[in-house]
Amino acid sequence: MRFLRAAAALSLTGLLTAGCTLTGGEDQEAEGPTTVTLVTHESWAAPQEVLDAFEQQSGIRIRVLKEGDAGELTNKLVLTKANPIADVAYGVDSTFASRALSENVFEPYTSPEADRGPQRYSVDPRHRLSAVDVGDVCVNIDTGWFAERGLPEPATFDDLTDPRYRDLLVVENPATSSPGLAFLLSTVARYGEQGWAGYWQRLKDNGVQVVSGWTEAYTQEFSGSSGQGPRPIVVSYASSPAAEIGEDGKPRTKALLDTCYRQVEYAGVLAGAKHSDKAGKVVDFLLSQQFQSTVADNMYVYPAREGVALPSGWAQAAPLPDNPASLPGEQVQAGRERWIEQWRALLEG
Repeated sequence: MRFLRAAAALSLTGLLTAGCTLTGGEDQEAEGPTTVTLVTHESWAAPQEVLDAFEQQSGIRIRVLKEGDAGELTNKLVLTKANPIADVAYGVDSTFASRALSENVFEPYTSPEADRGPQRYSVDPRHRLSAVDVGDVCVNIDTGWFAERGLPEPATFDDLTDPRYRDLLVVENPATSSPGLAFLLSTVARYGEQGWAGYWQRLKDNGVQVVSGWTEAYTQEFSGSSGQGPRPIVVSYASSPAAEIGEDGKPRTKALLDTCYRQVEYAGVLAGAKHSDKAGKVVDFLLSQQFQSTVADNMYVYPAREGVALPSGWAQAAPLPDNPASLPGEQVQAGRERWIEQWRALLEG
């Protein structure tokens, strides 16, 4: 994913740099714990004490390698599948899962933790991917911006094409951004194969701005974040308002739940991994209560495991959408590149 879920994710202290060993020091695999490499996205964050506890319990040290967002991560896994760069991958999401599976990037592994909720999001009968978290992509609005101007808040896809909202929306490029692709897929799900391009033409006519990725859109162009940009409507995540709580304890932004697209992030053991036996234990850890209880606070996503408490205020500020849009993986796999090329011709032509 992602690629950061909300502005607060940018201010998390102690984010670990690409390729670092989480427990510090040199790789001492020959003398101590087995080092298992986890390749993931740039939004990875986990409490050091949780990682240390896992090492103590399992004898496995996790080394983290960061490779951009979900699209960049998936591309890297496909390009290096003959000589995998890690043992485990986490962060391939539902917009790219079909590609990773069709390229046989992962090997089958059924985690004993999968029946605690992650199986709800299963996309592969061979169990090559296990769901770790949910981060639905939705249009977000700066509620204060609209209140100050006495302008009604938009609520639906069609509202975004209303001339009242001209030059107010910023979106991410679906060719370079995971949330951008999810938003494109949401319009395909909403308007169908015959109607989505016409909808995007209306957005273009209404002054939609396209940027390369989430960070630029949310922190530079969106008015509701610390970036204080000029546009009060942005494609972000259902959980983003949880990072925008004002001094009065109320969220300053809102996700439009009628615009959401279900985005799930997965983990799996890489085919041909050096430590495939230990890699399964890392997948188990990512699905465990111990790790799942950290994902909302640290990465602003919803845990895939059932029964994990969310941070205080999420029920009001960032409720998980009840009926997000989605498309079957087979349809995404068959149409993704064609839709992106059609989108490019329309928006960049």
